[in-house]
Amino acid sequence: MFEGLFQPTHLIIILVIALVVFGPSKLSEVGGSLGKAVRGFKKAMSDLTDGEGANNGRDEAKKDKTDSSSR
Repeated sequence: MFEGLFQPTHLIIILVIALVVFGPSKLSEVGGSLGKAVRGFKKAMSDLTDGEGANNGRDEAKKDKTDSSSR
């Protein structure tokens, strides 16, 4: 169904249309904003992944302390 969607000629045509619509200066601003958004998303995902692992360890330690104090 989407076999020929991302052929090189189609991508070139899309880039030319974007250049005509937005202009060279606006297109570079859009690219920079998109890059910042992707970097922010990657950073948030890695922080979330790192935070979950550290949080799980703390939760287990709290459970162990409460279990031993209730005995």
